[in-house]
Amino acid sequence: MKPFTTLTGIAAPLDRVNVDTDQITPKQYLKSISRIGFGKYLFAGWRYVDGDLNRPNPDFVLNQPRFKGAQVLVARENFGCGSSREHAPWSLDDFGIRCLIAPSFADIFYSNSLKNGVLPAIVSDDGVSALFDQIDQFQDLRVRVDLKEQAISTNHGLSLRFEIGEDAKHRLLNGIDDIGQTLLHDTEITAFEQRRRQQMPWL
Repeated sequence: MKPFTTLTGIAAPLDRVNVDTDQITPKQYLKSISRIGFGKYLFAGWRYVDGDLNRPNPDFVLNQPRFKGAQVLVARENFGCGSSREHAPWSLDDFGIRCLIAPSFADIFYSNSLKNGVLPAIVSDDGVSALFDQIDQFQDLRVRVDLKEQAISTNHGLSLRFEIGEDAKHRLLNGIDDIGQTLLHDTEITAFEQRRRQQMPWL
């Protein structure tokens, strides 16, 4: 998993509530368990005309030239609701979105995002609205996200805070997923297995 420390980049506005995981990665594209290659399916129902992957919808925010290369996505409450599919954060990460900013996230989606190196930053309703206002007002807006300081700022003077658990923060800063966390104890696990074989050879 890629570490997340600081990020400075373009923030794309998705001014919608209750964006569910089927809208993030539609069910017809859940045909692989690989984490790569899902970026082209991100928001496919909105990003393409009639679901045709060869016909981008020019009105959708991520297809607009101003937001090309966006690494931050700003949304409204309850982002990631619906099914628990891990493909949703896979699509966001593969597309290039490393940070999500919203007032709230669905619990399972929040957990899946952290485990896949995507930072879901919970910011107050007022803070998110202020960020939407700046995106609308300033064409040159850039957002800086600092995980260590748990701070979000813009080049036009907006400063916001977000909360995150210490364990999740540590894992993101160091790029440690669940498997990586287990491998940190590889020496102890190996020693246990060796003792077990000696003490209970019949197993």
